[in-house]
Amino acid sequence: MPTNLEIVRATYEGGSAEVNGRNLLAALAPEAEWTEAAGFPYAGTYVGPQAIFKNVHQRLGTEWQGYRADVEHFYDAGENVIAQGFYHGTYGATGKSFTASFAHIYQLREGKIVKFTQIVDSAKVLEAMARLKATVLAVFTIVFPPVAARLVAIADPQIAAHQRDGA
Repeated sequence: MPTNLEIVRATYEGGSAEVNGRNLLAALAPEAEWTEAAGFPYAGTYVGPQAIFKNVHQRLGTEWQGYRADVEHFYDAGENVIAQGFYHGTYGATGKSFTASFAHIYQLREGKIVKFTQIVDSAKVLEAMARLKATVLAVFTIVFPPVAARLVAIADPQIAAHQRDGA
């Protein structure tokens, strides 16, 4: 029987996204809990292989081009395995690329993944999706209107001129 480290490693190093996906499906326990980090576009906890694939992996495969998780280090802690590395991809709707650091914490029992927790620099991902800047600007507009006006002036002088002219 493969070790927990070998099981997790096979979900990243199968040679292709399809093989990695098959390896992950085979490794997930029927009641596996998969938690995407708060702030990540697919944030939430999904239970069971079908929910995990529908709400996370299917979306990554259809909304992004070249989305991948490159692991730099694996840490074997017996029942737990940690994968640390970088995500890369280009968001289809914006054409913007990103690189963001991540840590994946897996808990295994009897050779099956029962729990996954993601830690990620979600700001990098959201920036590629063009969400972060709009969210920050919206907050500043509500809380600090003069600051928001200054940010607009810096970010887009044409908009600032338009606002100054009262048009």
